[in-house]
Amino acid sequence: MGSFFQSEEMCLVQLFFQTESAHYCISELGNLGLVQFRDLNPDASAFHRKFVNEVRKCEDMERVLRLLQKEMMKSDIAVAKGSDTERVPCPRDVFELESTLEKLEQELREINSNQDTLKHNFTELMEMKYLLQMAEDFFEQAECQLSVSELPSEDSITLTTSSRMARRTSSIASHTGPLKLGFVAGVIRHERFLSFEKILWRLFHGNFVLRHAEIQIQEEENNTEGPVKKVVFIIFIQGDHVRRKIQKICEGFHAGLYPCPNAPAARKNMRVNVSTRISDLKMILKKTAEYRQNVLTAAAGHIQDWSTKVRKMKAVYYTLNLCNIDITQKLIVAEIWCPVSDLASVQAALMKGSEQSGCSVNPVLNRIPTSHTPPTFNRTNAFTAAFQSIIDAYGVADYQEINPAPYTIVTFPFLFAIMFGDCGHGLVMSLLAVWVIYQEEHFRHLKNELIDVLVGGRYILLLMGLFSIYTGLIYNDCFSKSFNIFGSSWSVRPMFYPHGPWTNDTLHGNAHLQLDPAVPGVFSGSPYPFGIDPIWNIASNKLTFLNSYKMKMSVIIGVIHMLFGLTLSLVNCIYFRKLSNVVLQFVPELVFLLSLFGYLVSLILYKWSVALRSDAAPSLLLLFINMMLFAYEDAHHSMLFECQKPLQIFLVMLAICMVPWLLLAKPLLLYRDHNKQVFGSREQNQQAAADGSAGFAPGHKQEMAPGHKQEMVSMGDMFVYQAIHTIEYCLGCISNTTSYLRLWALSLAHAELSEVLWKMVLHVALGNTSGLGSVLVALIFAAFAALTVAVLLVMEGLSAFLHALRLHWVEFQNKFYKGSGYKFTPLCFDSLMSM
Repeated sequence: MGSFFQSEEMCLVQLFFQTESAHYCISELGNLGLVQFRDLNPDASAFHRKFVNEVRKCEDMERVLRLLQKEMMKSDIAVAKGSDTERVPCPRDVFELESTLEKLEQELREINSNQDTLKHNFTELMEMKYLLQMAEDFFEQAECQLSVSELPSEDSITLTTSSRMARRTSSIASHTGPLKLGFVAGVIRHERFLSFEKILWRLFHGNFVLRHAEIQIQEEENNTEGPVKKVVFIIFIQGDHVRRKIQKICEGFHAGLYPCPNAPAARKNMRVNVSTRISDLKMILKKTAEYRQNVLTAAAGHIQDWSTKVRKMKAVYYTLNLCNIDITQKLIVAEIWCPVSDLASVQAALMKGSEQSGCSVNPVLNRIPTSHTPPTFNRTNAFTAAFQSIIDAYGVADYQEINPAPYTIVTFPFLFAIMFGDCGHGLVMSLLAVWVIYQEEHFRHLKNELIDVLVGGRYILLLMGLFSIYTGLIYNDCFSKSFNIFGSSWSVRPMFYPHGPWTNDTLHGNAHLQLDPAVPGVFSGSPYPFGIDPIWNIASNKLTFLNSYKMKMSVIIGVIHMLFGLTLSLVNCIYFRKLSNVVLQFVPELVFLLSLFGYLVSLILYKWSVALRSDAAPSLLLLFINMMLFAYEDAHHSMLFECQKPLQIFLVMLAICMVPWLLLAKPLLLYRDHNKQVFGSREQNQQAAADGSAGFAPGHKQEMAPGHKQEMVSMGDMFVYQAIHTIEYCLGCISNTTSYLRLWALSLAHAELSEVLWKMVLHVALGNTSGLGSVLVALIFAAFAALTVAVLLVMEGLSAFLHALRLHWVEFQNKFYKGSGYKFTPLCFDSLMSM
């Protein structure tokens, strides 16, 4: 049995190499991708692991690389594709790379910090520019208002005042002369302004004058994600105490307060000053952005190579932490699992790494015996990897256990196709799979989870489509329509007079007529050359015929599939030399399955092969139920052949006899063998003690040989375990056989849904004879295609896929597959880079 049908033979190898060459040797093993290192210090703390700091340095460099990639994405800088042949850097290169990334990070952070500061200053200057522009009009109007006895209101600018304040202002102005008002000017966000205005009104009861205007800072001016709405305001108030309160309120609302001179000349000079500073800042910001762009562009050409180096180095240092270092700190000891067939390749990789390091002492490789269970390694390629993933999703096989993946390559798409049998749908699925295979490299760069699943299962999809075409030809079904390639084995002409009972009046007087195969010439006597006769597509009893055909076909395929799984358990027993399980477990299980469900399959085949009248043919379901219940009151009318009754009684009794065989034989035999070993070891120890008693002082106790146990195995535990297995298998034979009826149910559901779509959608459009019929056909065909893809291909396809998966995991693999192993996970740089 080759490695294609079971896991690779593995061995445990001990490696000795110098510390100077360890880095290079492990790098070459990572390029090879065929060794898995064992952790020799599973309980060691970080203090005992010599390369923890190096791993942390690599993680810090990964953090810097993520920062660079994030900045490049924000600046829309394309990252150059890395070199596929990038070697693992030596420790000196790692120090240089660490220094380069550290300088690059520091420089980028300084650029970002300076740029943020410049942008903040630019925003403040822009706000001050708008404030000064608006304030000029405010102060002109305010000076006019201070010279009269009441404050006018304007439509263009909102003025918050009250009649009481106007009267108070008028009264004060008439007695004491012109009133001198202070003011507070600033900028606040638009969404906060209404709340800000309400707070001012509630605190000062209208004893202020508020004027404001909306401004909008454009995106290109402050480099934000969009234009920002803000409000420029000036509050005219009286008294320093009120001014301080308003300033505190502005701080609470995060409003920016800016100085604004009283004199027009000073305001004009400030506007000129602010405009000059804005122009200078624009130029500085432009130069800073260009410099930042140049720095990131230069880094983008190397970032993929840097990332590859850091990942590889992190993997190398992590692997070195799994090894041991001797007392002299000059020798590293490692233990690896590797396939026996690749020992020469491993030795060559170690020699190559030693030559690269320049060490004079070559690494030493010793194969050592071990009691540890090796990992499971199934060698795959691009075609078989997806099917192996289906098996591993259920559970990784035990070491050297038979691998179901090679058989799944055939059985999985075939069971799917039985439920999805349609030529048209299978063809669409096959074309989709071919397109995905052709565009594989393009899809891999998209980094989408759903697309990754589609690309990973491209060959599964292809086989499912091809098998669906095959089963669709057997069903003679293509988008619910049949092919008439070979003609029909049925003929209507012999049913007419003078050979048959039909006349023209018969045709006009009956909506449904039934062909009688007993009339000569109606049925040719030979089956249809391939698949189902197309005449069944127009028969009124089509569903009845397909029901019977597909249900019996499902039972036959299910029993054969389970028998094949049971046969594979025999292969496991022979390979692992558990010959007792052949007699105590395999034989009774095989006899039980064949006595009941094998006999049911033979009845189906026999009924298909003999000519029976439809009204006289017995129901196989009732026949099987009566067989299990020993109900033979009306046996004369329900039997298919002579001696059927005694044969059925014998088969049922034989199946019943297999139950105690399964239940008692194996635990009793194991219990007897265990007691023989225990009592045999006791007698040997007593004999050794008697022979050597003269050489021992009185009271000295003879020690037992290591590994000899005096405990008795619990017979109750043995019986409970075997009873669970027996009940599970016997009941499982019934439930598993019934579970295969999902092949029948989903096949009929798919065919009926396809027919419903044809009759209720496309057939309606094709029957339209109006002037716009062609337009209607085009529109309805688009709806028909969309429903076909969404319902029949996607939903029905996913349903059939999951049911086929269940049939393999539960009904097939539980006959022989334990799946309690652990997967071989080698140090492989190629897998590391694809993550």
